[in-house]
Order: sequence, then C-alpha cells, then structure tokens
Amino acid sequence: MHTSLHWIAFNLFVVIAVALDLGVFHRKAHKITILGALLWSLAWIALAVTFGLLILHFFGRQPALEFFTGYVVEKALSVDNLFVFLVVFRVFAVKDEHQQRVLGYGILGALLLRGAMIAAGVALIARFSWIMYLFGAFIVLVGFHMLIARREESDPQKNFLFRYLRKHLPLTREYRGASFFVRENGQLFATPLFLVLLVVEITDVTFAVDSIPAVFGITRDPFIVFTSNVFAILGLRALYFLLAAVLEKLAYLKIGLALVLIFVGVKMIAEPWLKISVELSLGIVLGMLLLTVLFSLRAQKKGVN
Repeated sequence: MHTSLHWIAFNLFVVIAVALDLGVFHRKAHKITILGALLWSLAWIALAVTFGLLILHFFGRQPALEFFTGYVVEKALSVDNLFVFLVVFRVFAVKDEHQQRVLGYGILGALLLRGAMIAAGVALIARFSWIMYLFGAFIVLVGFHMLIARREESDPQKNFLFRYLRKHLPLTREYRGASFFVRENGQLFATPLFLVLLVVEITDVTFAVDSIPAVFGITRDPFIVFTSNVFAILGLRALYFLLAAVLEKLAYLKIGLALVLIFVGVKMIAEPWLKISVELSLGIVLGMLLLTVLFSLRAQKKGVN
C-alpha cells in the first residue's frame, strides 16, 4: 500500500519537526509552563489528526482507523512511561529548565530505537506468523503483572548499566548546566545529565517492548505501526510537562493501562476465531481510558472531601 516515497516523505517530515523542535523552539534551556505544554500538546495532536485524515483521504477508512487506534494505544501506554520520567528527574534532582533538553534528546533516541524494533518485528512476523500468538501471550502477561503489581518508586541508580557507566566513564561530580559533555584540562567528561539521558533511553526501550507488539495487535501494516508510534513519541515531552503535576493523582492509571494491554493481547491470540473490528477496538480502548480518568477523578475528589 505504501511506497518508498511515502516512507521518505514521512521520515523527512520527522527530521524537520525534530530539528525545529530541538534547534529552534527549544534551543535554550528554559522551564516549560503549563500553558506552553498545553499549546505544544495540542499542536502535536493536531498534526497526528491531520496525518490520520490524510490516510483516510488517500488510503481509505480502514487504514485511518488503524492509525488512530494505534496512536491512542501508544499514547495511553506512554503515560505510564511519563511517571517513570518523573521519578528519574526527582531521584537525580534535575532542574525543571533542563528536563526539556533531556526529554528532547531522549525522544530523538527513542525514534531511532523504535524504528529498529519495528523493523525487527515486521521481519519476524513475515518469517514466523505464529509469533503473533507469542506477542499476544506476552502482552497479556504484562497486563496482568501491571494489574496485580504494586507501584513502587524504584531507584534508577540501581540499574546495572547506569552503575557500570558511572564507574568506568569520566564523569563530573556536578551538573554543568544543560551540557551532556564538558571538556576540562583537555579531557572530555560526561556530566550527570548524560547519565540521566541514558536512563531515559533505557526506560523507553523497556516500555517499547510492551507497546510495539500491542500496536501490531491493531494492524500488521508496518507504515501504520511506525507512524502511529512516531506521532505518539513526538508529543511525549509536551505531554510530560502538561501531566507531571497530576500524574500521581491518577489512582487507577495502572488498572486502565493493564486492561488495555490485556484486551489487545487477547485480541491477538483470538484473531483466527474471533474478529473484532478496528472501530470496536478503538471504542473499547477509549472507553477503558475514559473510565480510568473518571474513576481517578472521583477517588481524588473523595480524598479531598
């Protein structure tokens, strides 16, 4: 359905968007305001909706619904990712004005890593069609684990890779503003902010192991899988600053995301015997997320009262 020209055009758009975001609009370190985060979030969502409408116009209703469903699933699962980012920044005492730089370059790395993971997933599915059942079973297990596990603020500093790099990498003792590397006495040193960036990248890869197979449960089209992932990631930084103040108040967030994963996993496993339309899938996912927000707000209101 999608030619190499579509891939080239979309990736060119991504390069331009990231270059403008990091090199023009957010070149200087500054604190992101709630209003700024809201406007940027709406801008990224508008771009995603526009792209979905273009798919609708040129390729039809089914691919467009698959894109929007994949986008919603990926966007929803990324919210839990944001909670981990919140913990990371808190543990490493990263200043507000430097968080946007870490997330910006973290998103750039995430785009490259996820592209490679999606390509690997497509190759595996093409070669071993039965692997979709393994993906489905894995997602269901992850969903049940998320459902029953207690949320604890794990210490990112206990990560093996982080401890290894901190021990073997020339590292400054303190932050150097928004710099990831500095040169002192002719020697190049990494700053603690670079290690924070590594933790963010590791976190994203961990979450991608769950979310990418989930989108394959919506569509097998690699272009739809990739573009829905990319649009969800591009708006991640703005969404973080918009939701950072309320993330911990979403008491039932884990339950809602777990149910989404379980639904998608069961759909993948039962697909040969039970056909669930993309429209119904999108409605179920949106319904689960809406109920999660409503119950969380109700619980928060009772807590205040």
